[in-house]
Amino acid sequence: MTGSADHDALPLPDYDHIPLATLPTRITGIDAGGLQALIDYEEAHGDRLPVKVVLQHRLDAVLRGAELSEGAATSMPEMESTAGGSPVSPVTSGPPINPPSQGDPTNPAQPR
Repeated sequence: MTGSADHDALPLPDYDHIPLATLPTRITGIDAGGLQALIDYEEAHGDRLPVKVVLQHRLDAVLRGAELSEGAATSMPEMESTAGGSPVSPVTSGPPINPPSQGDPTNPAQPR
């Protein structure tokens, strides 16, 4: 292990909270040095095998000449806050739910 990078110096913002399923697309724009920093950080902190495998495969691809892409590392829509609350309004909400048929004599679904 070559010493882990400081969390704030990592090439991915909020690295610890990135879902594993989105990690391969997030690291496509990171160079070999950045990928090695992520691997070192992962080994020193979480040491999660699936994450290390994804990072190592990408590092190997970059070292073999894979092209870097742009933009994937900066956007994290799954982590964005919905501070304004739920987008559901009375217009877009579903119909009211009927109470259970047992014990409610006014429910039309209950046999009489």
